[in-house]
Amino acid sequence: MDAKSLPRALTASVRDALEDTPVVCLLGPRQCGKTTLAHSLAPRYGYVTFDDADALALAQSDPNGFLAALPERVILDEIQRVPELLRAIKLSVDRDRRPGRFLLTGSANLLLLPKLGDSLAGRMAILELHPLTTAEQERAPGRFLADWLAGKLKPTLAATPQPPAAPTLAARVVRGGFPELLARTPARVRAWHRDYVRALLERDVQDVARVKEPRELSRLLSLLALRTGELLNISTLANELDLRRETVESHLAACERLYLVRRLQPWHSHESKRLIKTPKLHFIDSGLAATLGDLAAEDWHDRRDRFGHLLETFVLQQLVAQAGWTDPNLRFWHYRDKDQVEVDIVITRGRRTWGVEVKASATPTQADISGLRRLAAHCGDDFAGGVLIHAGAHTVTLDDPRFLAVPLTALWER
Repeated sequence: MDAKSLPRALTASVRDALEDTPVVCLLGPRQCGKTTLAHSLAPRYGYVTFDDADALALAQSDPNGFLAALPERVILDEIQRVPELLRAIKLSVDRDRRPGRFLLTGSANLLLLPKLGDSLAGRMAILELHPLTTAEQERAPGRFLADWLAGKLKPTLAATPQPPAAPTLAARVVRGGFPELLARTPARVRAWHRDYVRALLERDVQDVARVKEPRELSRLLSLLALRTGELLNISTLANELDLRRETVESHLAACERLYLVRRLQPWHSHESKRLIKTPKLHFIDSGLAATLGDLAAEDWHDRRDRFGHLLETFVLQQLVAQAGWTDPNLRFWHYRDKDQVEVDIVITRGRRTWGVEVKASATPTQADISGLRRLAAHCGDDFAGGVLIHAGAHTVTLDDPRFLAVPLTALWER
């Protein structure tokens, strides 16, 4: 499969931004397809990458002069490497606000970098490109999230009663979504993941944080991979790594800035004092988490607990990406109360609230939605619905029209 030929669902959003905004910034992990997408949308633009040492040195030494020598419309790749240039871009845009002048890409989250995040605040459109969703890999529209939130999902019996084969589902989860991996064997996928992390820690981490010992960051990532989909406990991580809590916090922030992990903050309501306020930790890509956590597709049954958390990370990855091209105003959370009743993923738009439970089982039960019931009770009239995403074949109602059990394959089926 030629990953470069796969259409990216974010394309229309980037094209719209180029038509009305002077600076468009496409952010996301390295190797997720940002440069390919930028070239496909702006084939006649000039192009400069700051992975080129000469271009980087010129831009750092004379930002205004460097910018003045560029074509009228240009792609600037890996912009996080030259923060000095953003002020020059700001001044240039203030003089000439024609849309589509600059298409920037960055492999670090500029909004989490104080020096960069404030430089063009309010002056550019920021869009995030994620690793390929399974819908994109299947050339499917990826409308599950939009259809569900719009109330378009209905109970449906599959044409064949057999659930999807567990090894096939598991293989998707452990491969993840980086385009380079679509045609690789599982062993080669794992080798690529390890090389990818090694390159990031050797080359990119100094762009986003002052890390004296990258090996500490590598050890932290390995521990985090074992805990993806779980509550984040900084003190426990610090003890296991024999590091100061402040050091672990700093290293974790660097991993977030490099699009390796995300913190899923706890949902809360002002009326409830019984909710846990601890975030969950998720890897950006389930494949990276699988490799670093030493999970393979064969572990679907034998290591069900670990694989259940990895599957939760996979589903979150799909939904966050789909939100980017269907409704960027959606926000994502998790729910857990002091009775340890939880909901894996909570989605909000204003006060409207939806819940998502993820189960590796092929047979959904009423007990699986106890967390959704508790969330609905907390939300009252603001609760808009819940889904239980499972490994079975059918979409069915679970004794209440607000709760649907939906096959995992619905995330990418046409």
